Amino acid sequence: MLSLEVRSMKRKSTNTVITSSHFLLLRTILSSATVLAGLKRSTCGFHTLIKRHHRCGIGAFRTNVMMSQADVIEFVDIGANLLDPMYQGTYRNKERHAPDLHMVLDRALQNNSSTGTSTVVSKIMVTAGTLQESEQAIELIQSEHLQKKFSGRLFSTVGVHPTRCSQDFGDGDWDTKLQALADLARRGKLEGTVVAMGELGLDYARTEFCPVDVQKRGFIAQLNIALQIGLPLFLHNRDTGTDLLDILKEHYFSKDTENNFILGGVVHSFDDTLELARKFIDLGLYIGINGCSLKKPENLAVVKEIPLNRLMLETDCPWCDIRATHAGHGHIQTKFPTKTEKKYVEGSCVKGRYEPCHIIQVAEVIAGIKGIPVRDVAQASAENAKKLFRMH
Repeated sequence: MLSLEVRSMKRKSTNTVITSSHFLLLRTILSSATVLAGLKRSTCGFHTLIKRHHRCGIGAFRTNVMMSQADVIEFVDIGANLLDPMYQGTYRNKERHAPDLHMVLDRALQNNSSTGTSTVVSKIMVTAGTLQESEQAIELIQSEHLQKKFSGRLFSTVGVHPTRCSQDFGDGDWDTKLQALADLARRGKLEGTVVAMGELGLDYARTEFCPVDVQKRGFIAQLNIALQIGLPLFLHNRDTGTDLLDILKEHYFSKDTENNFILGGVVHSFDDTLELARKFIDLGLYIGINGCSLKKPENLAVVKEIPLNRLMLETDCPWCDIRATHAGHGHIQTKFPTKTEKKYVEGSCVKGRYEPCHIIQVAEVIAGIKGIPVRDVAQASAENAKKLFRMH
């Protein structure tokens, strides 16, 4: 059964008025044997018809007719912190609602956005920042209740975040802990779950959590694991000048031997200069863009110049939501029903808690900056991610 819902369409501050003549036209459309026969053969004619009358000012239509594959915009989210307590209903150590990760993933699977665009996040990379989180990410993805519905869609990283190297490695036996990390990465890769080493790198903005020398030691050690096992890199770089770039050149890209696998990687959540971005790109690396990459006008100027064949999309959820104060916010077209954590409603997103479904907003900002269709941004990013991380 075909169901239609007519709603007024907002154009800036003016609402389109649905008149009786419009309803007469609708009735004529729905009763037309020719149109109905066409709908049975294909939904494409229906969408063309809707678009034609949409331009005539009839209003917006929504339909539960299954859209063809060509109508769906596919995304790959290369960075999602799905282990965060927010997805278990806990915010700042306070329980607000029941765990809803399964609903978060359902929303990513496919949603019809407020713009009428059907989207699907076909692949999601669950990011880890410690050895324990790496284990938990693999367990989550391999859990029976997720495998039934999301098999082949969820993948993970294995690695230690630069700010947590002291926590994980400390003054103890580095060799033992690094071996445990390598064993986990190797097993996860063989099982088809682990697709990247990370989140690894350097962070000079938060050295109170881990001194620079410990960060560098942990970074280089993990680069060696990635080379030996054959995993691409999911890199963190914050306020380091060219230090991360220089270490990559010396300890990764120069190690081209028959026993090493140099697969490249992505510098995620990039918010640095265009000059540095181009240096990373010259090494063959990709640039990961999320809401934190789109805060300031100078950020937008950098993103505008990053070629699509070197760009990847991520949410870094639940963080890095695009806020009204951010420079890129004006390009957002897609909105989601949202409630605060205290007024949580099942089926709605939570204010300030990003999800994989929000990746379309990141794409909309990039598309707006570059003056190109959202579909082009999504397609290029998805192809880049599948190629680098071998997600098929």
